[in-house]
Amino acid sequence: MNLSIYNTTTTLPPISEVEDSAKCECCGMTEEYTQDYIKHMREKYSGKLVCGLCAEAVNQEMEKNGGKREEALNDHMSACVRFNRFGRTHPVLYQAEAMREILRKSSRIRAKSLSPRDKLVSGQNNKKPGGGAGLVRSTSCIPAITKESIDPNI
Repeated sequence: MNLSIYNTTTTLPPISEVEDSAKCECCGMTEEYTQDYIKHMREKYSGKLVCGLCAEAVNQEMEKNGGKREEALNDHMSACVRFNRFGRTHPVLYQAEAMREILRKSSRIRAKSLSPRDKLVSGQNNKKPGGGAGLVRSTSCIPAITKESIDPNI
């Protein structure tokens, strides 16, 4: 095996000075950043130093709210503050609160949409006196279950 073809010397560009222990203003994570990165992030995020993970979260929040960076940054920062205050000290309670929030959001979505059965019932004008749609029942399954328990050959 001839390794002489791999003996090329490549000079890498010098790395600019790294600032020690710069802290993300959202999540509080401490990391080493270059001065160029810090300058770029401060220009992009209203003078705040934002780590890469928080920057990605802000970008996703921007997609949800129609491209308003300032609003997305404020939403993300408030979520980080809430997590740092409550989530780090009580992680199980924070997870339970997050699940509660997910259920609350999904119940709002379900309340807005009607199931196909609800649409069918409301289309037939089967309304209760109170104004809500009543349940439609064709037949009971009890007689069939009773026949099977009496005569197992069916």
